[in-house]
This record gives sequence, C-alpha cells and structure tokens, in this order.
Amino acid sequence: MEMKDLHKKFVTEDYDSNGVLNKFEVNVPDNFNFGYDIIDEIGKNEPNRRAMVWVNEEGEEHIFTYSDLMKKSNQVANMLIAHGVKKGDKVMSILKRHYQFWFLTIALCKIGAVLIPATNQLMKKDYVYRFKAAEVKYVVATGDGETAEHVEQAMAEYDGIKEKYIVRGNGRRGWVDFNDEMAKYPDTLERIPNNVNDDMLMYFTSGTTGYPKMVMHSNYYAIAHLLTAKHWHHLNDKSLHLTISETGWGKCMWGKMYGQFICAASIFVYDFDRFHSNDILKKIQDYKVTSFCAPPTMFRMFIKEGIENYDLSNLKYSTIAGEALNPEVYNRWLEYTGLKLMEGFGQTETVLAVANLYGMEPKPGSMGKPTPLFNVDVVDEDGNSLPAGETGEIVIRTKNQSQIGMFKEYYKNSEATNNAWHDDIYHTGDTAWRDEDGYFWYVGRTDDVIKSSGYRIGPFEIESVLMEHPAVLEVAVTGAKDPVRGQVVKATIVLTKDYKDKGDEALVNELQNHVKNQTAPYKYPRIIEFVDELPKTISGKIRRVAIRDKDNSQA
Repeated sequence: MEMKDLHKKFVTEDYDSNGVLNKFEVNVPDNFNFGYDIIDEIGKNEPNRRAMVWVNEEGEEHIFTYSDLMKKSNQVANMLIAHGVKKGDKVMSILKRHYQFWFLTIALCKIGAVLIPATNQLMKKDYVYRFKAAEVKYVVATGDGETAEHVEQAMAEYDGIKEKYIVRGNGRRGWVDFNDEMAKYPDTLERIPNNVNDDMLMYFTSGTTGYPKMVMHSNYYAIAHLLTAKHWHHLNDKSLHLTISETGWGKCMWGKMYGQFICAASIFVYDFDRFHSNDILKKIQDYKVTSFCAPPTMFRMFIKEGIENYDLSNLKYSTIAGEALNPEVYNRWLEYTGLKLMEGFGQTETVLAVANLYGMEPKPGSMGKPTPLFNVDVVDEDGNSLPAGETGEIVIRTKNQSQIGMFKEYYKNSEATNNAWHDDIYHTGDTAWRDEDGYFWYVGRTDDVIKSSGYRIGPFEIESVLMEHPAVLEVAVTGAKDPVRGQVVKATIVLTKDYKDKGDEALVNELQNHVKNQTAPYKYPRIIEFVDELPKTISGKIRRVAIRDKDNSQA
C-alpha cells in the first residue's frame, strides 16, 4: 500500500454525486496508536518522504522526513522512560513553535503519557492552577523569554514536578537540556501496548464561570482529524500545509499534527514571536505553501498589507476558522487569489463538526454544513430541533451515533461533563441558525467566552486578576465588537471608595499593565469603562448580557 492511501486501513469514506464527502466511518484496531501506526508506518515504508519544513526568524531551516520523526520521537520516548515517565503521566509542553514539540508529542503518544499543550504567554498564576488541577509531573519548556522563570515561580507553590526539560535553555540551572539529553538515547523503540481508548491529550479550555476546564481526548482523536485535513484543508501526499497556530493552542493539532500526517502530507512551520502579515505572506510565497488556514483577523491583515505584492500562485486552497467570517474578507481574498475561503467550526471538545468541505459551494459568512462524523442539530432550550431560520444552540446528538472525535470528559469534573453532555446530547454553548439549504450561520456564545483574533478568552480569569487591584470594587469582563479583531476584551469597573475620583487614563493604563503582568498578555482589557454600578439580576448576579447589549446599541 502506498502511504498516501494509509488512511484507507482505518477509515471508510463515500461521496455524493457532487463529490462531497457524505460518509466517514472510523474502523481502527483496539491498539491503534498514531505514533506507531501512522508516523512509524510511513517512516519505515517511505523514509525519505518529507514531513515538515521548519524555519525561524533567524533564518535557520530544517527539513524533517517521516523517518526523522520516527527516530527522533523514539529517542525522546527512550529518554523520558529512562527519566521515569510512565503511561498516564501528565506532561506539559510550552514550546511555542519549536520543532521539538513534534518529537515530544509523538513520543508521549507512543509511551501512553498524556500531553498537555500550553501557550508560552501564561504567567505564574496560570501555571500554578494548571499544575495542581492536572497533577502535572513533567514540564518541557522553551528557554525563550521568561517562560522558564514563570514555571520556576509556579513550582514554588507546587511540588509535583519530577523533572523539567528546556529547549534553547543555554544550560539553565536545574533544567535538563532536551536536545543534549535525547541525543544519548537509541532511535529504536519496541512497541508499548496501549488501547485506542487510553487518554492521549488534554487541553485547558476557557470558561465563563470558573477556571479553565480540562478536556481529555483519547487516541481516537488523532484518526478523527483525517476529516479535518483531507476533506477541509484538502490535503494529499503532495501538499505543504501551513496553519498559523502556536503549539499551545488546540488549533495546532487541527492543522499541524494528526490529520496532515495521516494524509502523508508535509507541514510548514514558521517559528516566530510576533505576527507580521508581510512576513507570513513572504513565507507562503518563498516556500510555495499549497494550503493555508488562519482566523479571519489574519486574512484582514493580509488584505490591508497588500497581497497583490506577493506571488501566491502555489497556494491552491485556503480555510478559515476561529471567528465569524466577514463576507467582505471572503470577497477580497477571492478577488486577489482566486481562492474561496472555506470556513469550518469545531471546539476544543471536538474535531471538525460543521464545515464547507471540499467540493461544496461555500456561502460567504456561513460555517457550512454538518460533517458526516457527527449528528449536528440546532435546538431550543428544551432540546427540540428548530426549523430553518430560527436561532438556537448548536448540539451534537450522540444516541446511537459514533462519538469518535469527541472528548472523553472534563477531567476530574463530572459535574461539568454532565452539564455539557446529557440525555445523549452534547451542548456546544454556541448558537447558530440554518438556512433552507442546511448551511449553518454562526450567531454567538450562549455563555460569555470572548473570541478575539482567534483566541478564546474566559472573563473569569481576567476578573479575578483585576479584583486583586486596590482600585477595583466590582468588575465585569465582556467582549466588545472590533472591526479588526472581531472582539476585544472590555472591563466594566466599579471603583473602590479611595479611587472614586481617580478614574482617568493613568488608572486605565495601570490596570491594563496589572493584567499583563499577572496573566497572558493577550487577555488584557483594551477597553476599560468606569461605572457607578453593574447591572445585576434579582439574585445579585452580574448581567454581562446587559453590558453587551448597551455597547451594541451604541456601536
């Protein structure tokens, strides 16, 4: 079997008369493992097949084959096993876009340990919570910036870390140098027994009424992302795909790991710190990227930058997700590139659930139609299906349906799991309406998660940080509409008695810097409004919806 057809061992597909996927059934053995059954299978049969093109801002470049990924991940697995990592252990990765992330992810999959990706923008407070909640035992972090320092500060309040590894650490004291240590170990590994239902990957996801929940996925998650890569990104064994996301976010796994490699495709990874549209466009041009995925904000920036100044002729397909798509962006991108933006929708808890799959005719601004992996519906508050044109919650009906691609549970939080997934219905918390043709149109969250430039931001964490400042008596954090970012974080604040007359620009800057110093900088409120009181329910709960409605009426 040619490796481009490897997925046919595990998935049955069928198409309608227009060539659009209408059947997607996963049939994997009980011991399916992405590391052994995909990476190693390709690495052994087509060792020279290109898997990843990696470059950084300094001009360093590496091209890794599937054989390289097989051998490097084996070395990392042997290293970690020697250092005590066992099946089920929680390992946090904070590696930006460093290529070592791919070696680590595949290695942990082979071992049966659980990967917890994290963004390098987190601060001490974020790490303390995550370490304790997930019972993290090992950390692999970048030596860039202050990440290692924040991890060390968090470890002062959590003694569960058995070992910490650093990439680009320059001999930082107390850390194991990841590259030097892995080089000591053999590049062969005897297959370790596992089950496809074993825990494999855990994300932290932002919430609105509490700290981030932990979303646990099994080995099934990997194979389900073939749907994402083959039928949404439209990849094959000749593709070079770029998804912008940093490795700390779920979108990285959507676009830079599982489905792409199952297709025997290549991924392009650009390891950068700050997004500059001209820089990304030049990389797409120079490296002849064929498929690209990013949130709408970035496409808006590309258009503003002047995409007509770049040769994007090798780009054959473009997909979009993370925010609602403005039809104007769709039309401008089509005008410049001849490519339609194919929007998709999913969550940390799922793989691709609604999408404009390859072969469909997209409607600008629509998420598309439900994918054949899930039974997706739009329902009212009682769980009844709604007719076309009526807004309701997007749900996935799971009775007598495959649950492959869906999360196993919110780890250590059965209450949250049961609240979201009960009576054979998983509640996404997102709302939409569908038209007469079955296309879904996104409306917004049923809760208060803020979507800004592709980030999902829970207000509770920001409110908690702001409440630590002596000026803040009460605060409500909401999303305010923004023409570039989709939404920006807004904090509506009631000042304490001592600060009642000090609500000026200087205090705004002070509060913004306070948030930046306490948690991930992208979460800081770009808008701060001082008020005498917050809108509340009779029971005393803050009504964020009233703040949003007021802002929207004044927009």
